[in-house]
Amino acid sequence: MEIVKNTLRIVTITLFLQILCTSHVFSFDLDMTVDDDIRKNFNSSQLVNDTKKNEQEELPELPEKLKNQKNPSVKPITTNTKPSAVSTAYKHTTKIPKGTALNVVSTVKISDWQKKGTIVKFKTTTPVYKSKYTIPASTIFTGEVIESHQPQVSCNGGLVVIKIRSMQYKNTTVPLNAYITRADEKIIFLNNIKGERTYLKTVWKKGNWGRSLFSRMMTLTINLGSEGSTFLLSPFPFMYGTICLAANTLISPVTAFFQKGKHVSIPSGSCFRIKLLEDAYAD
Repeated sequence: MEIVKNTLRIVTITLFLQILCTSHVFSFDLDMTVDDDIRKNFNSSQLVNDTKKNEQEELPELPEKLKNQKNPSVKPITTNTKPSAVSTAYKHTTKIPKGTALNVVSTVKISDWQKKGTIVKFKTTTPVYKSKYTIPASTIFTGEVIESHQPQVSCNGGLVVIKIRSMQYKNTTVPLNAYITRADEKIIFLNNIKGERTYLKTVWKKGNWGRSLFSRMMTLTINLGSEGSTFLLSPFPFMYGTICLAANTLISPVTAFFQKGKHVSIPSGSCFRIKLLEDAYAD
């Protein structure tokens, strides 16, 4: 029995060896030299620097204004603790619309002797009542002389141009853009306060000499013709008077051209009317 067991062991071992010798054998040969080189040459800090460099090269350059900011991508957020402050300010603002006309009086004398830049003032004598506001009496309006000249040749009168700059309304100065439409009860065109142009009056005045002389010569002619002894002399005074009258009539327009007109002189307390060119806003 023992012999049989030994024989089976031998047969089993022999078959196992035979199978191992006849079957295919697979083997794996791992080359670890590459991994060893990578481990030796790997530098994590260099990898980070290269990544940052590539990112900076890809991004566009920031403007100079944003470079000076610590963090240009973050904008400060401002909060308005009183959101209704602006709307409340406009709500309580008084609007004086353009085209509004106001009657005032001058507090100083207005004349063409005043140079450019001279400050002149006006005031209301009675309250001005409107639907949405009231301008009290004695409200001061400040103006500025923006152009002026004294009388010139061709009988041209003096000139004063005044622009209304501001109004004193409830202890605040309100900017205005206004001009004058009436001065001393006279209508003003284009804001020009002009002295009287006296050309026609001057021409007539220059012709007084010829008309006076002709009148005297006519009287003399009549007197000479009334007497028989002097009748033959009567035409001569008439002819002389006629010639002088014609010459004076022709020359007077020329001589009048070199004369000057009248000055602008409006006393203090005179009535004016101003008109707004733009809307005005007052608290």
